[in-house]
Amino acid sequence: MNKNVVTNGIAALVTLAGWYLQQPLLLSVGLFALSGALTNWLAVHMLFEKVPLLYGSGVIPARFEEFKSGIYQLVMTQFFSSDNIDRFLADKQQQHSHTFDFTPVIEQSDLSPAFDSLLKVVEQSSFGTMLGMFGGSAALLPLKEPFISKLKSALTEISQTDEFNQLVLAQLDKPEQLEGIRSQVDVIVQQRLTELTPALVKDIIQQMIRRHLGWLVVWGGVFGGLIGLLAAFVQ
Repeated sequence: MNKNVVTNGIAALVTLAGWYLQQPLLLSVGLFALSGALTNWLAVHMLFEKVPLLYGSGVIPARFEEFKSGIYQLVMTQFFSSDNIDRFLADKQQQHSHTFDFTPVIEQSDLSPAFDSLLKVVEQSSFGTMLGMFGGSAALLPLKEPFISKLKSALTEISQTDEFNQLVLAQLDKPEQLEGIRSQVDVIVQQRLTELTPALVKDIIQQMIRRHLGWLVVWGGVFGGLIGLLAAFVQ
């Protein structure tokens, strides 16, 4: 349901009814409600679209660069500041829990090179000659999938130990590591903001707030109608 259309439609119908029926009270309520709803609708519309002869309209697309700069400052100074990262890591160090979950990374990793390295080690060892008697490296290929599965399980278990997580946190807690993390976040934010266009920014904001700003039109019509009712009684 479009709040703008419904509110302005009702206000217009009340205005027409008051004029047609020659009812000053109804006409006053309708006119004030229509004026309140229309002006609020125009105010919402002016946020996103340029209206000829109306200075300040289209403010969001017009302030596109300032908008991007504001997002950057918000993300980098409020969320990824050095103090916030330090505080986050300090809190995690105080919690004796598994801070990081590397399971998805391990499961998606290709560990075939580890098996290939194992084959080379065996071939170059004293067992290489013996292995050649049983078909060479090809004889070990059936063990590839079980080996990789067991290796992933072992890596997952290691990554879930407190000792491993403490080592990860200790590395991240180093000043150079913290600065590296912040630098990477900075690059990611900058790249994403570079992809933004005025039209995309307008769409993002419209999706977030247009449905809520629609209530400005509704309440503009309601309070406009009440003011019109009061004005009719005062006259």
